[in-house]
Amino acid sequence: MQTSTPHEDWWERTAAAQTQAVQRGEATAAELVESHLDRIAALNPEVNAVTQLLAERARTDAEEQDRRTAAGERPGPLAGVCFTVKESIAVRGVPTTHGATRFKDLVAAEDAPPVARLRAAGAIPVGHSNMPTLTLAGMHTRSELFGDTLNPWDRSRTPGGSSGGDAVAVACGLTALGLGNDAGGSIRVPASFCGVAGLKPTTGRYAADHRIGPQDPPLGAQLCVVDGPLARSVADLRLAHEVLAGADPADPRSLPVPVRGEALPGPVRVAVVTDPGGLGVHPSVVDALRRAADALRDAGYEVEEIDDVPRLAETLDAYGSLLMSEFAPGWPTVRTLLGEGGHRYIEMSMARARTVDLPEYQRLTGVRLGLARDWSRLLERCPLVLGPVFTAPPPAPGTESRDEEGHRLVGEAMRLCTATSFVGLPAVAVPTGSADGLPTGVQLIGRPFREDLCLDAAEAVEQRLGVLTPVRVPAV
Repeated sequence: MQTSTPHEDWWERTAAAQTQAVQRGEATAAELVESHLDRIAALNPEVNAVTQLLAERARTDAEEQDRRTAAGERPGPLAGVCFTVKESIAVRGVPTTHGATRFKDLVAAEDAPPVARLRAAGAIPVGHSNMPTLTLAGMHTRSELFGDTLNPWDRSRTPGGSSGGDAVAVACGLTALGLGNDAGGSIRVPASFCGVAGLKPTTGRYAADHRIGPQDPPLGAQLCVVDGPLARSVADLRLAHEVLAGADPADPRSLPVPVRGEALPGPVRVAVVTDPGGLGVHPSVVDALRRAADALRDAGYEVEEIDDVPRLAETLDAYGSLLMSEFAPGWPTVRTLLGEGGHRYIEMSMARARTVDLPEYQRLTGVRLGLARDWSRLLERCPLVLGPVFTAPPPAPGTESRDEEGHRLVGEAMRLCTATSFVGLPAVAVPTGSADGLPTGVQLIGRPFREDLCLDAAEAVEQRLGVLTPVRVPAV
């Protein structure tokens, strides 16, 4: 087995550069794996992003891939690229723990659809990644099984969640790509807090499997939760997106929509919403939006300010009521799975949201359609919306579970993420620089199945404002 030499720090390079090196015969998959395993050994004890390390399995996968390449087989579009997988997404032969002690031996019989797609493209899973217990214990990445994941920029700030382990792993170069999921900001928030890029796809764009046991989730969870990639560059997000997109019989929601749509006439219009709902926004976030808007203007986009997005308060109310009403019947059982203190976030969420009866639940499913229609009208006029991921700097770990005020502050700060998840729209989170030693970022929201427009605009921002990671020496 070949190993990387000291000057070949493959972990520092983009996924695109890594896989191109393998495809050109300039590196082997084994070299890429060893470089990332060395990096994990050096830094993961500090940041605690990777939970179940798959070192020997990754080495075996890489050696087999290199044998096939040597025999003349064409390498895949992600050949040799290492990726982490959130603890809630199945990797065959490995426990899908969801961060909970109760599931520590729940070994997956097969790969979840997005894991299978990445592996078929030549990417190699190097480990599971940390998350809040059952994704329910809060926004901060702390699990009953694996403890806290630290923000590599500042340990006094949360890395976000629930895909925080993947965001930290990508930011530190422990892996080139992360595979997380998002139902209200769980990819975009940690991406923004850790200085990386993240893609929340349109509902139905990627195949997924979010079952715990044999039962599928109820309607609200089916519509809101989507899997998606995190990366250090927008180009790497695009590589992953093109692999992950498409129909799969394992998920009848997934659709065979082309990854690139028709070109739009004239300059693409971008609507900027600085303070969704008028609830307030931190000056550093306002500055991040200004810089992103200026970058888009420089790239030839037609940028205009709008007062607000459609019916935000009604959206947040409907989202909370529909999901919490689905969740409430099983809460007495689920509460016992969350470990010490893990129940606080959901109990505060249920107290703030209206749990409703069946007629009102049915009405809310119609409300969702009307909200999506209003967004479609906005996006018909302006195909992209530029807005905040989180309307404040990263808070302290556990703020959302500390007390009612902390819960309110965090919920309000990620309100645009919540709204866009509820109506199923795609969005890309992209860094915009830093403020007070912490990364800043924005999101670009697009029409259904026009991830390509979001990625194009995010790449224009990135080209003008730069890439922040990998973080060489975590501030821990």
